[in-house]
This record gives sequence, C-alpha cells and structure tokens, in this order.
Amino acid sequence: MLDRLVIVTNLVCQGGFVLMENSLDVRVVSIDLIEPNENQPRTKFDERDLRELMQSIVEKGIIQPLVVKPIGDKFQIIAGERRFRAARMAALKEVPVLVKNVSEQVEYEIALIENVQRSDLNVMELAVAYQSLMDEFDLSAEDIAVKIGKSRSMVANTVRLNQLSCYAQEKLYQEVINFGHAKAILSIKDKVLQDELVDEVIQYSMNVRDTEQRAKYIGKGTSKRNKGGAGLSPFYREAQETLQEVLGTKVTVFAPNKKGKIEIEYYSDEELEQILEIIKR
Repeated sequence: MLDRLVIVTNLVCQGGFVLMENSLDVRVVSIDLIEPNENQPRTKFDERDLRELMQSIVEKGIIQPLVVKPIGDKFQIIAGERRFRAARMAALKEVPVLVKNVSEQVEYEIALIENVQRSDLNVMELAVAYQSLMDEFDLSAEDIAVKIGKSRSMVANTVRLNQLSCYAQEKLYQEVINFGHAKAILSIKDKVLQDELVDEVIQYSMNVRDTEQRAKYIGKGTSKRNKGGAGLSPFYREAQETLQEVLGTKVTVFAPNKKGKIEIEYYSDEELEQILEIIKR
C-alpha cells in the first residue's frame, strides 16, 4: 500500500502540485457508493482486458486502490475506473480507495496522467483530453508536457488532431487509421478532401508513406483536382467510375476540353502488376 501512496503522490508532484498528507485517506467502502466520473479522459474500455482484470481481482483482490473524491455521502472516481468496472464484474461488495480533496483541474490531471503513463488512451482520446485541459484551465502545450512527462511537440501534434474532420476523428478513434495517417491527412485543410483521403486509406490499405505522398499530391493540385472528377459530364464520370471498378484502384479522368488524360493510381509494385495484368487481358 505504501508503494502505491508514493506513486500517487509523485504523480501529482510532477504536475507541480503538492498534496498534504492529511489529504490522503485510505479506506474500504461499499462499491455502491462509488460513481464513475463523466469527465474521465478514457472513453473506451476493452471487454477482454476487463475480463482478464476481473479474473486477477477474483484471485488476488484489488492491489491498487481506486482514487476518489467525496461527493456528498458518495465518492466519484478520479483514477481507477477500469478497476472499478472489473470489480463490479467480479461482484465485489467493497473496494479499497484513496480519498482525495483536490481541485477539478488536479482531479482531471491525475486521471489523465494515470492513463497516459499506462498507455491506455487512444491517441484521439488524448487529443480531446489535452484540448480540454487547454480550454478549461488555460494551460499551454508546454504546461501539459511538463505535467505528463512528454515533449511539447508531441503534445502539440496530438492536439492538432482535433482539426481533423469528424469522420477522420471517428476512424482514428476506432483505430481504423493511425497517428501517422492522421498527421498526413492534417496537411489537407479541406475537410471534404480529408474525408476522401481517409476512404482511400481504408479502401486501398495505404501505409503512412503512401498517405503522405497522396496528401502532397492533393495539396499541390487542388485546382488541378477540380478539373478531374469534379464537374465532369455524365459520360466522363461514368467512364471514370467504370475504370475504377475494373482496375480496383483510384482513377481520375481529366477532361477540360475535347482531349484529356486518365490518371491511374497504385500504392505498391504488386498492385501495379495487377493493374497491368488487367489491362493486358
């Protein structure tokens, strides 16, 4: 228990806060008196992980107490919602807790630090959490970096993910695309074009390098892109869609006048070979 107390105290001290010893109160309370915190940075809990933790709790009990704050005659979770959920699954009646009287800002920071240090948060959850700290408590990227032990650039780059389109954010949250994909997509300002690139990444299983190259192309040739695809006559649009269906890749028809050109994209040597085989048939 002592080791856990030292860890929790250190987490807060690293954030520039010192908690007096009398603000720490270890006790065992009824699980029915504990409520989740709606401001918890973590929003997704893996069912398999919870079941594994539940089994561990059944066998060994809760080794690390939940961190809570008093709310009337009940307690609200500051850190440890995963343990709380697993304890309920294990049908525990009581759980050990550390009771803290802290400000809302310190409460949020403790929850964030715990999740960050255990790498529990999805990168999109981190982006939202960092932005909340900035907006609600007037913190800078540098302030947050110091508190969580990350570099300022890492925090700043993560916060930028909030500039993604809603669709791109959703796919990042679902881990359909990763942080590298997202950084490349961010180089495109137009949200509609961001969505289109996300779909391409998913459809063609593009890696980060492919995504970066594609994003550069889109960024350089927005006006050129408007001539290809957008504003095409029904004949050219149907031709473009047919070629994409036959070749199984992105095809763009450029038809500004009576003559034009067709651009066929590929994302690996193997895909190029497949396209060539289709054309040779």
